[in-house]
Amino acid sequence: MNAEKLNLFTIFDRDTRIHLRLPFSYYLLPVFCFGLSQASPIYVTNTIIVFIALHIFIYPGSNIYNSYMDKDTGSIGGIKNPPPVTPKLYYASIIFDIIGLLLCLLTGWQNFLLMLGYVGFSKGYSWHGIRFKKYTYGGWLSVAFFQGGYTFLLSNMAAENLFTVEWLTARNIECMAIASILIGGSYPLTQIYQHKQDTESGDMTISRKLGVKGTFIFSGLAFFTGAIILLHYFYTYYTLTQFYIFAACLSPVIIYFTGWFLKSMKDSKHVNYENTMMMNRISATCMIICFTILLILNLSYVPLI
Repeated sequence: MNAEKLNLFTIFDRDTRIHLRLPFSYYLLPVFCFGLSQASPIYVTNTIIVFIALHIFIYPGSNIYNSYMDKDTGSIGGIKNPPPVTPKLYYASIIFDIIGLLLCLLTGWQNFLLMLGYVGFSKGYSWHGIRFKKYTYGGWLSVAFFQGGYTFLLSNMAAENLFTVEWLTARNIECMAIASILIGGSYPLTQIYQHKQDTESGDMTISRKLGVKGTFIFSGLAFFTGAIILLHYFYTYYTLTQFYIFAACLSPVIIYFTGWFLKSMKDSKHVNYENTMMMNRISATCMIICFTILLILNLSYVPLI
């Protein structure tokens, strides 16, 4: 790639913008909303900065780096027909990571280092030198933790402007566990239609290991476990009203998940990109609604700074 091509106009061409998969950040928003809904007080400026850094730059930077490393030709999360992969994607990922990290630096060096940890994970997930993705359990655990509990930590710490070990209370650790379990349950479902592609790339993902039926059962058990821990959490720190809100918001997810599972057991054609993305949309939307309601309820007691 010559110097003439290394400018923002040529790097961020149409294909690059598609590979950024900006809309896919919506599916990762629920954990941020969960972290914000449990913050007290809420530092508004910090919250806005970290939201922009994470969802507009860090997540897309991870997406495009993953595309560059995987060189997928089949459907991937957020893109049914991905355009050709070029070295431009690598440079775009670095630019987006730098912008996201510099934004976090505005909220303090501690937050910068925390976000740097997430960026390091995202690179290690795809980079062939480490490639967590190819390890069945290591890949699953790393995604569950970093996109779950660690992201809760990022959002809640930033919202509360608290970056010390004092943040590591039993309550916050329980929230991190909840976020990790819920992400750990949904992650295999995002891979359920990619078994052939993962076989060709040599990645033994947890979904490929479990098979289609095993993936549905595993995810269902993870969601159930997460709900039980949430019941304990809300009962301990709030009232059962919060859990009832969660259960009501989760009902469309349960209905779609059950229907998709039953149809897929009868005919494997239902294990496809379209149904997977629909599951993601329903789940993300319901969880965002749930945690937004909880945030609104908590705002009566939470000072905004």
